[in-house]
Amino acid sequence: MDEIAIARALHVLAIVHWIGGVMLVTLVLLPGITRHVPAAERLSLFEMIEGRFALQARFSTAIAGATGFYMTHATDSWERFADISFWWMHAMVLVWTIFTFVLFVAEPLFLHRWFRQRATRDPEGTFRIVMRMHVILLTASFATIAGAVLGVHGGLP
Repeated sequence: MDEIAIARALHVLAIVHWIGGVMLVTLVLLPGITRHVPAAERLSLFEMIEGRFALQARFSTAIAGATGFYMTHATDSWERFADISFWWMHAMVLVWTIFTFVLFVAEPLFLHRWFRQRATRDPEGTFRIVMRMHVILLTASFATIAGAVLGVHGGLP
């Protein structure tokens, strides 16, 4: 097995874990918490569960970024970024950059504190904002994954 195949397998596994976790948080955890957990208890439960996933997501996004960079470099595919028909390459980098920024910069520096303070005074509104952001990011992630799979397999014009 060659190195590119190994990198591709690791890349796909990292994305399945990372975006699959985002899907679980967005479509199961957040709706379940907001519907079935009293407002006063939501924050601690969400932070406990999501905090454990955030650590795993940091690992997965790091693997996805490293393998994506490696595959682009090893196949000398940099010119794809100059061709709009490879829009899905740009989308992958954009989605990865957003999540990486949130996980490695925003959450540790200010997002976690903002979320805790806001959820303490307005749990309903805060969880609506968090849900909306998760839906937007999940939708962008799914569009990117679909575009990447179609693009790699010749399914896009």
